[in-house]
Amino acid sequence: MSTAVSQLFPQTGATEAEIRRVFERQRDTALRLRTSTAAERSAKIMRLHDAVMARRQEFYDAAYKDFRKPPAEVDLAEILPVISEAKHAKRALKGWMKPHGVWPTSLTLGLKSWIQYEPKGRCLIVSPWNYNVNLSFGPLVSAIAAGNTAILKPSEMTPHLTAVMVRIVKEIFTEDEVAIFEGDAAVSTMLFALPFDHIFFTGSPAIGKVVMAAAAKHLTSITLELGGKSPTIIDETADIKTAARTLMWGKFTNCGQTCIAPDYIYIHPSVKDAFVNECRAVLKECYGETAAEQMNSPNLARVVNTRHTQRLAGLLSDAKQRGAKITIGGEVSEKDCFIQPTFLENIPSDARIQSEEIFGPLLPVMTYTDLDQVIAHINAQPKPLSLYIWSKNERNIERVLKQTSAGGTCINHCVVQYAHGNLPFGGVNNSGLGSAHGIFGFKAFSHERAVIRTRFMMAKTLFPPYTAFKSKLMNIMLKTQ
Repeated sequence: MSTAVSQLFPQTGATEAEIRRVFERQRDTALRLRTSTAAERSAKIMRLHDAVMARRQEFYDAAYKDFRKPPAEVDLAEILPVISEAKHAKRALKGWMKPHGVWPTSLTLGLKSWIQYEPKGRCLIVSPWNYNVNLSFGPLVSAIAAGNTAILKPSEMTPHLTAVMVRIVKEIFTEDEVAIFEGDAAVSTMLFALPFDHIFFTGSPAIGKVVMAAAAKHLTSITLELGGKSPTIIDETADIKTAARTLMWGKFTNCGQTCIAPDYIYIHPSVKDAFVNECRAVLKECYGETAAEQMNSPNLARVVNTRHTQRLAGLLSDAKQRGAKITIGGEVSEKDCFIQPTFLENIPSDARIQSEEIFGPLLPVMTYTDLDQVIAHINAQPKPLSLYIWSKNERNIERVLKQTSAGGTCINHCVVQYAHGNLPFGGVNNSGLGSAHGIFGFKAFSHERAVIRTRFMMAKTLFPPYTAFKSKLMNIMLKTQ
């Protein structure tokens, strides 16, 4: 963090002693919240909703200062998901909290059984810089809905957005219910060392492994929302115009710094040139034609900082040195944290961009003629957070769905799976563990407690002493199961 930013946003309240004090203070509150009502939880959620809406202009200003994010993208990808999550929880919470009755099995006749949702307790939410507001307050809605306390640790890499969130949390919550700590990785390390009841982490697979190891020391349950290289397949039957417009939006929103953005494209050669030309036209319409126009466009965010710009420039330079062809874009200004929306083709397999998550406005485009080879390549990599297929061929769609694994998939669309509050959002293995959003977020922060109540005692027929009659009865049960 620069000296100027440090002076604007001093890292106060993030000492180990202060963190432990707040953590211990939340203990009694967590116990009390076990009996909180849907109305009480909804009221807190709507306080958060109202505070976020009231500070929209502050979020616009902060996002622009952090990485020139356009206000429309702040609304669409930061504020709207939180507002939607809050309203969804308010409408559905009473139903989510109700015990869920289950039918007895043949072995449990005479027993009344149900699942009772109880809060996990003290929860930690750690969020990344790319969508700092959304990925902090969205999980917070779920944590509150489930009846928990929470400590938030937003990213220090977008300090202006974090500062707005700090003001909101401190104004509308007491620290024994919801607290927030600023700081760098050292603060996260102090937090991970505490015996939380649940950790919700959004970030990279590499740091996710660190979080999982820390949680294991206390057997803390975790939700990991990670990332990876999300593939896109475009076959010869795809609607090329719609695919180009949609994928350019999904890829270059937030300058490509989105965990579910298309990472690379496999496209049939019969439609490749038409697709690239259509993408070129879309990019011109959205951001301008030249690098200078795009750098000055109010619609294109910047890379978050110089370090990440250098990382992306390194991926681009490595690919070019190994023989990759730049068909769109390719300009870089490290001092301006600017990477032009760029298409790469003819990329050799040993280029770093083929194995590293890109997380920026670079888009490898590769041709294929055999869909089985594409599927084999996808299956040879860690399971992605998202997979996209553009096709009108139902057989191809089914082959991809059945023969690959991914956290989520869109057919003839991209990215919008995140916005669907009735679907689980999450990864699989390397791209994440557990799910978020709607009832799935509520369950992530809840313990599903199995409860049985006796109505009439059938099991006593199998209690000792084990007579010949009971042996016959057991034989009948074994045969009839």
